[in-house]
Amino acid sequence: MKLAIKLAFRNLIGAGLRTWLNVIVLSFSFIVIIWMKGIITGWDHQAKVDMTNWQIGEGQYWQKNYDPYDPFTINESHAPVPVGFLDEIEKGEMEPVLIAQGSIYPQGRLQSIMIKGINPGQKLFLLPVHKLDTVIPDAIPSVIGSVMARNLSLDTGDRVMIQWRDTNGTFDAAEIYITEIFSANVPEVDQGQIYISLDKLRSMLNLEGEATILTYKNSEIPWPEVDGWIHKTKKDLTKSVDDLIKVKSAGTSILYFILILLAMLAIFDTQVLSIFRRQKEIGTYIALGYTRREVVGLFTVEGTMHSVLAALLSAAYGLPFLVWQAKAGWTMPLDTSEFGMAIAQTLYPVYSAGLVIVTILIIMTTTAIVSYWPSRKIAKMNPTEALRGRIQ
Repeated sequence: MKLAIKLAFRNLIGAGLRTWLNVIVLSFSFIVIIWMKGIITGWDHQAKVDMTNWQIGEGQYWQKNYDPYDPFTINESHAPVPVGFLDEIEKGEMEPVLIAQGSIYPQGRLQSIMIKGINPGQKLFLLPVHKLDTVIPDAIPSVIGSVMARNLSLDTGDRVMIQWRDTNGTFDAAEIYITEIFSANVPEVDQGQIYISLDKLRSMLNLEGEATILTYKNSEIPWPEVDGWIHKTKKDLTKSVDDLIKVKSAGTSILYFILILLAMLAIFDTQVLSIFRRQKEIGTYIALGYTRREVVGLFTVEGTMHSVLAALLSAAYGLPFLVWQAKAGWTMPLDTSEFGMAIAQTLYPVYSAGLVIVTILIIMTTTAIVSYWPSRKIAKMNPTEALRGRIQ
């Protein structure tokens, strides 16, 4: 076996440019597959981290009527905070959020919004709601996202009128003051959202002590089921991201298949041409005592070594590229704030040893199969005719 590997390597190097063209194409497939899989893995990791920091924490309780995709449920989606959670809220381990529908009137225009009441002293989310802990004469301090501010042409320090309806169905209106504009990678916490103090919103709606969502930050605590509230684990809340990543992975698999197919086609053609041109050499091997199986194995090893050389070449020029990408990231050419999903403007690839090993094994196995396929013809050759260089 060792002799066969040495002989295969010598023959491969002796092929010159033909070998290195195949190796370069195959190494390109290595790098592209690992890079793109790293991008998708990094996107998955980044999206879940951003959702945790900005929106979902480690899990939530939803009031039983609450459905974020059905605005008609919002007015009925509130209930008193369960007594058993009051201590956790006092410790800062859980944060209640009250949600109400409303309208905003920037420059005389009307737009529907969600008014969210949140504790200005909370430490669970990255929202800069500490800016709500201030006194503004004749206005309600508020915080909005950058996309919301851009769509409504608002800036820090602006005042704008909002309208809402309290629990008794009475409409009321007041002026809000924009104390801060934040930028987040999670559209659900930005687009169409206005944040004010929880106590203020409770007072506006006549819903003292009530909430719509309860978010906790410690998933290791065995959180109980509570009547009137639906427990949502972090896995439940990130299911949309998981589903999206699966779709994207399936889509990119087509590109992987095309890249591998092109590389395998080149190796297949090389093997067919090699067997055609080296019939005298094959006959000589058999005359020297090699079995047909050993000669087939020699050509299979020779073809498989393309992937070995490709792996070494891709490590030489691809490793610096992959490391640079992991640090610099890949900046999206479009404004990701309009995508409607948790995605940063710059994605940072995440590579793993498993990803690299699996990619190498898949390509090496595929190369071995493609190399063996045309080599089977050797088993049917007549040694005497092969020595004469005649085609069988």
